[in-house]
Amino acid sequence: MGHRVGETERKYETAAGAEVPRPVLVGLPDVAGTRTLDPVELDAVYYDTAGLALAAHRITLRRRTGGDDAGWHLKLPSSEADTRIEVHAPLGPDDDHQPPDDLRAETAALTRGRPLHPVVRLRTTRRRVLLLDRRDRTLAEIAHDTVTAETPDGATTTWSETEVELYDGGPDLLDAVEERLAAAGLHRSASPSKLARALGGVLTPPPAAPDLPATAGRTATAYIREQLTAILALDPAVRRDEEDAVHRMRVATRRARSAFKSFRKELDRATTDPLGDELKWLAAVLGTARDREVLTERLARRLDELDPALVDGRLRHRLLHRAPEHGNGTAAPPELDGARYFAVLDALEALLAAPPYTPAADAPAAEAAETTLRHDHARLRRRIEAAIALPPGHDRDVALHEARKDAKRARYSSEAAQPVLGRPAAAHASRMKGVQQLLGEHQDSVMCRAALTELRAGAVRAGEDPAPYDAVDRREREIAAEVEADLPRAWHEADRPV
Repeated sequence: MGHRVGETERKYETAAGAEVPRPVLVGLPDVAGTRTLDPVELDAVYYDTAGLALAAHRITLRRRTGGDDAGWHLKLPSSEADTRIEVHAPLGPDDDHQPPDDLRAETAALTRGRPLHPVVRLRTTRRRVLLLDRRDRTLAEIAHDTVTAETPDGATTTWSETEVELYDGGPDLLDAVEERLAAAGLHRSASPSKLARALGGVLTPPPAAPDLPATAGRTATAYIREQLTAILALDPAVRRDEEDAVHRMRVATRRARSAFKSFRKELDRATTDPLGDELKWLAAVLGTARDREVLTERLARRLDELDPALVDGRLRHRLLHRAPEHGNGTAAPPELDGARYFAVLDALEALLAAPPYTPAADAPAAEAAETTLRHDHARLRRRIEAAIALPPGHDRDVALHEARKDAKRARYSSEAAQPVLGRPAAAHASRMKGVQQLLGEHQDSVMCRAALTELRAGAVRAGEDPAPYDAVDRREREIAAEVEADLPRAWHEADRPV
């Protein structure tokens, strides 16, 4: 997907109607000289949905001609100060003034199948000064822009601004340049981008979450908002096949669904139950790729432990490339381009915009959070004690798997409660994570043995030696038995409610 770079810059403006001054640039740190470039004319058309879904999330998508970086530019927020991620795609010989598929994929979770169309055209006269070091490297660029914005209805606005973009210089150079600009009468721009300034009052950003949940309902929705933010951020990473992205997006989906269960007293189940079912579907969609990854990694470890005399090319290929229902390849699930997935995202946003609070949602946050955590912990205790009481075998395997689900629920509700309960909730979440991971090791062994059964059958039909499969199966049974033996001790240490 496009060429990705980090872009660190600051924007400045003068008082309304004032001329843009030229700051004194002599004596800046590490700057040995400057170079003034010829002015350039830039023509950029910005694209968005009718509801400005991209701009509302501080994302811009433009097609620009002129200058030395003509092409399609997608700018995304970054966690680093003064920095955005820019994804660049060339115009190409057959450019039809429609965003490339790669950039559409980057924004699919926000646009959700809605068409992109021009919302603003910006024509800019840019005058640039490069700040150079002794080796003639560009440390930063100062661009003085005169901008004319035109909206589809023909309205125009003109203003001047200055951008300072960092190249090979350090943050201290940005600060030093800012001091010179301030002395010349410039101040930081109130608009994060030219598009935001052109749109003016048309753009309404999404409401910010409250700093501290004061009620039980706000505790729940603050946590759900975190998970939706994570899903939206991870969606393009999943489409780019970034390492661990599918797993993290699946976890965020499960956390949101778990919150509906833990906070069912505070949130109307008529709304959350159907949405929870859809989140379960989404987690299953993401789980196909994740389960394949986990199984392949586990079989690779078992393969490395085998007697080399038992390992040949056919065994290696069958274990690592032909696991049943776990084909190779980690492309994004096609469901992520479907109406059902987009409807889930719409429903989550609608829930947060108008939370379906019950009367219990008005309860004080800390008191309600403690009650929720105690309830989830007690539920887990019953599950684990019942599983431990069963003899080894299928029924215990199933019971331990259900206990693992409740360990996740107890962990996630503890995470949601951390803003109001602080360290006790964080400590409880850590204990529940340990129990979850132990039970997860057991479940992974169960699933691995199920896959081995099918793989072994295929090997026998092909006339291959079943001995290596039997050896791996024995090792997996040993691992599961070790977990079951260790579980009473581990649970005894973790069985401390908040």
